[in-house]
Parts: sequence; C-alpha cells; structure tokens
Amino acid sequence: MVVSIRRAGVEDVDLLFDIRTSVEQNAQTREELAARGITPDAVSVLLQTSCRAWIAECDGRPAGFAMANADEGCIFGLFVRPDFEGGGIGRRLMAEAEAFLFRDHDSVWLTTKVGEHLRAHGFYRKLGWIPAGVAETAGELRYEKTREFGSQSE
Repeated sequence: MVVSIRRAGVEDVDLLFDIRTSVEQNAQTREELAARGITPDAVSVLLQTSCRAWIAECDGRPAGFAMANADEGCIFGLFVRPDFEGGGIGRRLMAEAEAFLFRDHDSVWLTTKVGEHLRAHGFYRKLGWIPAGVAETAGELRYEKTREFGSQSE
C-alpha cells in the first residue's frame, strides 16, 4: 500500500467532512458538527488563515486527515477512516501536524473526549503526549507535548 500525505485546500473541505463523519469512535454527524459551529464554510475560512490540514491517501484513496492551528499551537482534528486504521496513517498525519506547530511553539496541545475506552488516549500517549487535565470544553481531556530539542521537529 502506497501512502502519501498532501496539504488540504479549500477544495477538499467536503472530503474532510466525509472522513470526519466516517469514524466509529468519537463519531459525529454533519448536523452535530454544525451545532458546534463546525461547518464547511467555517473550515474553508480556517484553511485560509493560520490553520493547515493534511490528507493521507492510500493508493489514491482518502484515508484520513489532521488539522492544526498555528496561532493557537494546537491540533484540533485527527481522523482516520475505519478501514484504514492500524496502518500507521494516524502516526504519519500527527508527525506532519507536530512538525508544523513545533516550528513556532515549544509546547503544543490537543483535546479529546474523556473516556479511557477511546483508543485515542492510548494513541496520544504512545506518541509522547501527556495528559494535562480537563479542557475548558466540557467532557474533554487536554494533552500537551513539548518539542524535543535536537529532534527532526526542530
């Protein structure tokens, strides 16, 4: 399987939503996302600011995406379609997002739903993210990661 990562543009917004709504854990519909202010128009605007997204493709098929905000120093989206889980795509997308954020920040953060049953918690911890308490958003846990000086992300 050939995996490639490319930067997402405004033309990819519908694809980002298709991937986001395909996941089984932390699943949300387009309607639920819209109720939180996450709409195609809002994401299009974000992609034209300090936010960046990357799409992973496996043999030309969209498999997942990550999205990060350079101003905030945070990763606010990382999703892999269920049929592509376990193949290292999430790890590669996270590496892209971290490298992007560590250019301007020594410490970065993300949040995810509370619940040890969610695989995301083990995934983040395995990649060196440290739980840092409950996030301002109800029902979410904040993780932080500090740049390792002398590493590739520097």
